[in-house]
Amino acid sequence: MAENKKNQMKSMHSIDIDTVEMTLDIMKYAINRISNTNPELAAPKKEADLLKLVGETITKDGIGGEKAFSIFRDILAKAAVPVDHPRHLAFVPAAPTRAAILFDLVTSASSIHGAYWMTGAGGIFCENRAMEWLVSLTGLPEKAFGVFTSGGTAANLSAIVAAREAWRAKNEENNAFKGLLITSHGAHSSVKSMAQVIDADLILVEDDQEDKLTGKALQKTINNLSEVDRKRLFAIVATGGTTNAGIIDDLSGIASVCKKEDLWFHVDAAYGGGALAAPSVRHLFNGIEEADSITIDPHKWMFSPYDCGAVIYRNMQLAANAHSQKGAYLDIFKDDGAQGFNPADYQIQLTRRLRGMPLWFSLAMHGTETYTKAIERGLTLAQNAAQQIQDLEHVELVREPGLSCVLYRRKGWEAKDYVDWTYQNHQSGFALVTPTKWTTNGEAETIARFCFINPDTTEEDIADILKTME
Repeated sequence: MAENKKNQMKSMHSIDIDTVEMTLDIMKYAINRISNTNPELAAPKKEADLLKLVGETITKDGIGGEKAFSIFRDILAKAAVPVDHPRHLAFVPAAPTRAAILFDLVTSASSIHGAYWMTGAGGIFCENRAMEWLVSLTGLPEKAFGVFTSGGTAANLSAIVAAREAWRAKNEENNAFKGLLITSHGAHSSVKSMAQVIDADLILVEDDQEDKLTGKALQKTINNLSEVDRKRLFAIVATGGTTNAGIIDDLSGIASVCKKEDLWFHVDAAYGGGALAAPSVRHLFNGIEEADSITIDPHKWMFSPYDCGAVIYRNMQLAANAHSQKGAYLDIFKDDGAQGFNPADYQIQLTRRLRGMPLWFSLAMHGTETYTKAIERGLTLAQNAAQQIQDLEHVELVREPGLSCVLYRRKGWEAKDYVDWTYQNHQSGFALVTPTKWTTNGEAETIARFCFINPDTTEEDIADILKTME
């Protein structure tokens, strides 16, 4: 029986002619896809329809690599939207560099476990060089550092768990309280989910006239808390670029309040953090250097493949106190012989792939100045879109652009018109621009939204999309 299992494993991992041919087919597809800067803007199909087209793929004897790959290439890939299409301006898209995508293949092929230095030293070394650059953008002190995560949700959660544990360590009686957080209405949905995960309460501060959380509004909210709630309050979550409108909270004002009230100051800059590398808007983030933790997603505006987030801490020891795992089989990783940095000690995930390696390779290949130019391009496109909208009769700006987000309305349209327009453009393969909600004077309305990430998007693309609203 043992010999049969051994033979089965050998068969599954062996290299034969079919495997070589399949590998060549896959590499040919990868090269063609990576070099294609204007891929087909595909649309999803219903699962039942896909099953009819594909049939059963997981069978007792297998369907073979050639058939499985052809199913993906010819059917399934065409039922998924490429995030790097230049007219994909919905949600927060992505535009990974070709270098980063290629090195994502290398990352997987290298089979490196990135939790501990003992097993992943070479890869972690690469990640740490990229992390040094991220930290330098924030202005945090010299000993600040961070780790790469699966995305903004994991980064935010890791930071707030560290905040809660630091709060509990300050005073033993804090363990008797259910924690309390304050953030703004514009905060990312993951902040609300994160509060549920750690069983903390969350207060959403009303936006001021500028639609952002200010130090003044925060202080007023804290002053109005009951004595018990004040004891429960342990962290403030500010936003460095909301995903809906690109709004940056009053980071300096919030930092001052947090210092006065002895509260953990976390900045969720998952989307907007890329703009820290853009001199034209860097001043908008003043105050971020006072943060205790920061979230940035390189897979958004730093041109990395999914999935790649990052959490940065002012005090790494506080993160280690919260996250370092103990276990009989893990002790060897903490031995002096391991000789290095262990990313698993600073965030919620133990098992992790080296998500920061593609970013490192792309930065090493292109240089940070190329990144700055590409990010500035997104800001320029947003300003161009705003100007085009102002020059047209049938559309109007809802507010000035926030970073690379532009909110605008089609005069005379209702919610259904925006939805129909979105699906018409998408299903025709032309563009993906989705509606959003915006509240003015207590009134919520459906409007349109651009989010510019891809430097390959053109001013002509913007004009053509606006023309479809006539």
